Amino acid sequence: MTPKCKITVLKKNLYEDLAKEYCQSEVTSCPAFSEGQEFITGFEKPEGFCDWAWNDIHKFVTVLLSGGNFSKDIFQGWMKDDKTMIACCTDAIRPVTFKIERIDE
Repeated sequence: MTPKCKITVLKKNLYEDLAKEYCQSEVTSCPAFSEGQEFITGFEKPEGFCDWAWNDIHKFVTVLLSGGNFSKDIFQGWMKDDKTMIACCTDAIRPVTFKIERIDE
């Protein structure tokens, strides 16, 4: 049985003050994702997933798929569930927050 990860889009944020001050044109929240959207994947980027966001969260997917966790050892007291990690992309103007869960199919 090969483990997979389910990636769920939890939240899309937009920091309008930063967008107005630093961006050249009007900016909306990230157009690549919808809140509640889900992806099931292994080590490869899911179809239609933003390349930049994948680069940001891939390390967490790799840890979970390799049997690691973010609730024990050096991460003691961080995540409640050892099969879950909350992470986001590094777009400082319009970040997207993801829940990454290892699922054993």
